[in-house]
Amino acid sequence: ILTWFPNCPNPKVCCVFVSAEIWFKVILIVCSMENPICLPGQRLSICDNVYTCGQGTYQRQGYIYSMLAGTVDLVDRNGVKVIEVHSTGEQTVIPTQGDIVTAQVYIITQQFAKCYIKCIGSTVLRSPYRGLIRRENIRATEKDKTEVFKSLRPGDIVLARVLPMTEAHSYQLSTAENELGVVIAHSEHGYPMVPVSWTEMQCPKTLVKEPRKVAKIIPENIDTGGIVVDS
Repeated sequence: ILTWFPNCPNPKVCCVFVSAEIWFKVILIVCSMENPICLPGQRLSICDNVYTCGQGTYQRQGYIYSMLAGTVDLVDRNGVKVIEVHSTGEQTVIPTQGDIVTAQVYIITQQFAKCYIKCIGSTVLRSPYRGLIRRENIRATEKDKTEVFKSLRPGDIVLARVLPMTEAHSYQLSTAENELGVVIAHSEHGYPMVPVSWTEMQCPKTLVKEPRKVAKIIPENIDTGGIVVDS
């Protein structure tokens, strides 16, 4: 609930509020003449039927947070206020929920695989985003039996789908679809492997097979957007 001071010479900045949950609604009004600046992970507003997430933001536990360091824009779309964050001078393409991305795994644990997102669809990113594939999001079935090291390895190139944001500095990804998973992988000896089933890939030189969560597509048709595959 906002209370305005009608006699104030600058009514844009003369208001008080009684609810902490709507504090950013006040900030948006206060800064209507100059877009406010925010930091990654900063809480911006409640998320309800009036205010919703836009580019550069994500929703968690009923609130809207910023993904980026940049300026906040409030866009009116059919009566809904869309909160967006734009980072000046940075790439404007960011992963959004439902996007298919190309990522490269760089570390694995028993619970997750960390990766760098290098392409969003067919768009190659100038700077990669960090992604996280949790064990339960690797396969669509038998999730409790899935083992990360039998599905993904460091250096693998994977196709994954972007899940709803839950953290400020990392995108949650899923390969739990037939068409998603490993598309390019190298053997322990550094040779590009070929899929022999949807759960294994084989080194053409040593003929050694390694377990993977293989994407059900033809690797030769994969467009990696010209990114360099680190073996």
